[in-house]
Amino acid sequence: MAEFNPYGQIVRPVMTERSTILKEKYNQYVFEVKKESSKGDIKKAVEAIWKVGVEQVRTMRLVGKFRRFGRGGGYRSDWKKAVVTLKEGDKIDLVEQSA
Repeated sequence: MAEFNPYGQIVRPVMTERSTILKEKYNQYVFEVKKESSKGDIKKAVEAIWKVGVEQVRTMRLVGKFRRFGRGGGYRSDWKKAVVTLKEGDKIDLVEQSA
C-alpha cells in the first residue's frame, strides 16, 4: 500500500466570488481535488498541510463543458470540487493578490 501524500490530493484552491463569500461568512474553503479523492482523504490532506481542524467536507463532481475553438470544438476535463468547513477559530492563509 502506498504512503499517503497530502499534496497529491489537493490540486489548487478555487478563488471565485462565491468561494470568497463562503470563506468570509461560513469559514469554508473551496479546492479542486483529484477525482479519486474521498472525503476522508481530503480532510486528512487539509489538516496535514495547513495544521487546522476540519469540521465537514462536501464534494461534487463537475462535468466538463463543450467549448468552441475556432471552427472546431472540444470538451473541458471533468473535475472534482471540495468545500471544506473549518472548526471555529481556524483559518487558512491563501495568498491573494489584488490587481
